[in-house]
Amino acid sequence: MQILNINDSNSLELALHSLTRGELVIYPTETCYGIAVDATNPDAVTKLLTYKGDRYRQVAVAVSDMAMAQQYVSLNDQALSIYNNFLPGPITVISKSLHKLDRRLESESGNLGIRLPKHDFALALITAFETPLTATSANTSGKKEPYSLSDWQKYTVPSKQKMVALFLDAGKLQERPTSTVVDTTLNDLTVLRQGALIIPSISSTYTSSSDDATIAYAQTLIKSHLNLLSQFPLILALQGDLGVGKTQFVKGVAKALGIDLNISSPTYTLMKEYPYKLAKAAGTLYHIDTWRLSDPNDLETSLHFSRLLQPGNVVAVEWAGKAVDLLKSYEKDVPILVINIKELDEYKRQISHAFSTPEWT
Repeated sequence: MQILNINDSNSLELALHSLTRGELVIYPTETCYGIAVDATNPDAVTKLLTYKGDRYRQVAVAVSDMAMAQQYVSLNDQALSIYNNFLPGPITVISKSLHKLDRRLESESGNLGIRLPKHDFALALITAFETPLTATSANTSGKKEPYSLSDWQKYTVPSKQKMVALFLDAGKLQERPTSTVVDTTLNDLTVLRQGALIIPSISSTYTSSSDDATIAYAQTLIKSHLNLLSQFPLILALQGDLGVGKTQFVKGVAKALGIDLNISSPTYTLMKEYPYKLAKAAGTLYHIDTWRLSDPNDLETSLHFSRLLQPGNVVAVEWAGKAVDLLKSYEKDVPILVINIKELDEYKRQISHAFSTPEWT
């Protein structure tokens, strides 16, 4: 394997040469280091899938602009809005494939994820190659995403390292979450994974017919946002009348975090704490009920709310409307997932959610 700094005058030429020969090339992006092969070369794709070791995940491809994307996927109005408003940037847009690339890169339903990276060298490489490159992270299955050469070497076994022809070194990248993944093939935009870019305009509605359904929905929703926890805390602002299922929702959050303890309402204790540890995140789930607070400022003076906001921590606040001013003060720094639960009848609940967006610096 050859290691070459991206500022080396030969780096682009050598990368193009390796890609043309069907070899694996690791390159920097605005999230982590990615691994590229020619997405039209079946032998190269086979080599990539062997390296990754996980055939059951869809592999995104990177393009240089929207015009290149339209050669390989069908862009509906929803996709065009994402391209025009959010790209280039750390977001993967899933669209219907035109089946011009290796079909193993697609999902079982024939969809293809497209990345338009906001990284000068990555864009220069794709533009010069004139063909989409794979845009999956350079880690092997189950290992940490690499943000430096030493990161990659530490978590990649020697046999897999030997499969890579060229590592294009840009130094240590800022440890940002992986890309946000948005499915544009359905009637409503669906965020499959939240990453570095949080899209505030997307809000979906779910109708729950039981407590178990509410728990399952919350578990699925939170799992799609776990990547945020490596960089941020996450505030869950729960709103809804008495008895609609706010605590049931928090039970689903706990399940997503691998917490097996019984989750009960903290109405009388104000706050309960549940430590958790996952493969890629660890912290504490703080379950807060503001119902008995006469003054919302007590969240800070009594519970030291600001100290809870450490990366990895999830802070679920029931009756969040009582603390709206305090929560708004964190909008620019902390992702806040607002959960609204409305009673439709004795059994059915309508659950909607939306994000407020922190500034990324």
